[in-house]
Amino acid sequence: MLKQTPIGEADRVLSIFTRDLGKVRVVARGVRKPRSKLAGHLEPLSHVAISVSRGRSLDPIKEAETVQSFRGVRENLQLVSEAVYLAELVESFSAEGQPSPGVYRLLLDALAWLETNGDSVGLMRYFEVQLLGESGFGPELHSCVGCRATLEPGDYLYSSEAGGVLCEDCKVTTGAALMPLSQDVNKVLRFYVRARLDEAASLNVPPRVAEETDRVLRHYVRYVLERELKSVEFMDLVRRQAGN
Repeated sequence: MLKQTPIGEADRVLSIFTRDLGKVRVVARGVRKPRSKLAGHLEPLSHVAISVSRGRSLDPIKEAETVQSFRGVRENLQLVSEAVYLAELVESFSAEGQPSPGVYRLLLDALAWLETNGDSVGLMRYFEVQLLGESGFGPELHSCVGCRATLEPGDYLYSSEAGGVLCEDCKVTTGAALMPLSQDVNKVLRFYVRARLDEAASLNVPPRVAEETDRVLRHYVRYVLERELKSVEFMDLVRRQAGN
């Protein structure tokens, strides 16, 4: 479940991500009542099996059963802040009724990793790169997005507007806002494109490179979505407090 919104006195509208239908909205009738049989199975960030019936506007949930609760994530403030960010990313990048099995598997695997292994900045960045690719916004990291020339090893600039790296010649002809992209960061981003989740989450990235990678991807995600996600501020606050 990605998101929930209370309606009326006892109902909730749920945004859920499914394997076969992508993002869909359903309604849980009476779920906020103390004796609701659905309540315990419709927790945020949980993996559930549900059955629905046809409704006039929203399909109501008839039955629900927890497949995996990810309780270890939901009981840890730092992990839940990261999981909420991942869920909001999927919510924001997904169109209703558009199947995306790759994103479905990516989210489940990421939640399972967080529960088993704990915090991982690498996992966050890997998730962003993979989700961008699945959504058709994968960054171009091997060729200049201006002239299409193959990039030789070196430091370049990244254009969120163009969706990739600009070479030395093309960077002087664009009026777009550009960000520094060091050779090390480009290597890390390329690795995240081709790596498995466990490889990316376990990668030991120097703090300077991790910070620059974070800055580039956050700017690009914000540009694509045309807004800052609400969960970003919460996640950053939790991390700062954990570091004190």
